[in-house]
Amino acid sequence: MAQPLRHYGVAIFLLALSFKSTSTSTATHDGHGRKSLHFTLYQQETINKTLYLIVKGVTGPDTSPTTSPFGSLFVNQDLLTISPNSSSKVVGVAEGVSITSSLDGLINVVTEKITLELKHYKGSISMLGTAHNIEVFDLPVVGGTGDFMFVQGYIKPSLLTFDSPDIVYRLEFHLYWPPYVADHFSY
Repeated sequence: MAQPLRHYGVAIFLLALSFKSTSTSTATHDGHGRKSLHFTLYQQETINKTLYLIVKGVTGPDTSPTTSPFGSLFVNQDLLTISPNSSSKVVGVAEGVSITSSLDGLINVVTEKITLELKHYKGSISMLGTAHNIEVFDLPVVGGTGDFMFVQGYIKPSLLTFDSPDIVYRLEFHLYWPPYVADHFSY
């Protein structure tokens, strides 16, 4: 008779632990039941080293160092660091494609896969959107892998320095997991 009671005791103990872990993880949720994560990284780009012009588009009336010809196709594989200094710790890689989609050479359609190895998060984030060469904009996150599975949100890139051939972008990450996924994270 004592043996079945012991099983009930273990079950109650495990149930209590599950409530404890759920309440601990809710501390990282926003007011809408979503787990959120916000951080900043720096994209280190070097023309003809990590960023290449594959197809030069049709040159419009005026071009400058901040514009590219309509239809130009660029590919990149840039390191992501924790500070603007290119020798700071590398925590990820940004790989993507950009196509100049406006006649003035300032707007691009961008698709990017960002692979990250942070202290508590490992995986990739995918984004797809429209970027402006000079203005600050939001790029929507369309998915992820690993710890970023089912992630939603946006990345706000802004040009920090342009000292040809080196370019540094500040990337502000604003990531959210839906409630049905957020409870499965222990961070």
